[in-house]
Amino acid sequence: MLRTPIAKEESAIILDFLKHGYHYDSRPLHQKTAIAQAIGCEHFTILELVPKKDEFLQPLDKVYIGEGKRDRIHHISGKIPLSKLTQTAKLEIEDAIESLIDKNEKRFVDFFNNAGPINMRMHQLELLPGIGKRHTREILDKRDEKPFESFEDISNRIKLVPNPKNTIIKRIFVELDNEDKHKIFTNN
Repeated sequence: MLRTPIAKEESAIILDFLKHGYHYDSRPLHQKTAIAQAIGCEHFTILELVPKKDEFLQPLDKVYIGEGKRDRIHHISGKIPLSKLTQTAKLEIEDAIESLIDKNEKRFVDFFNNAGPINMRMHQLELLPGIGKRHTREILDKRDEKPFESFEDISNRIKLVPNPKNTIIKRIFVELDNEDKHKIFTNN
């Protein structure tokens, strides 16, 4: 239940666009291809994309990368680790993740409402940075009274979790950096 099923991303947010490819690519300029680094909108998969010829992409542009005809992307080169992101991509990724969470707040609030135990000793909520057994017990008690409706509702009812959105962002970075074997929100 913890692992998000391996699923393809339908769209992605551009983090960086390298018109002439990577600087360390020693091939002559005419042999290089443009590269875009992006993050998937659904599973936060970090991807390397090859745009169509003469396509110019901007950071935070949303592009379609699913099956069928793609307007701006020629193909997906594959997944890349967080450590391979360019400096520009590293500067853009947190804003992109925050924007994706804001657009789908219900999904993340539902995590607080539906999270369950991993095993006899640990609960999924404890995977969130800063959430321990005491926080987990309070969250479970409050959601039993009434399901949470928004991040604001969570922070108003659970004083020990003043900013649930930031907690989710921190967890996504833990998963993207492979600091934990459990995956709640990502496919990386």
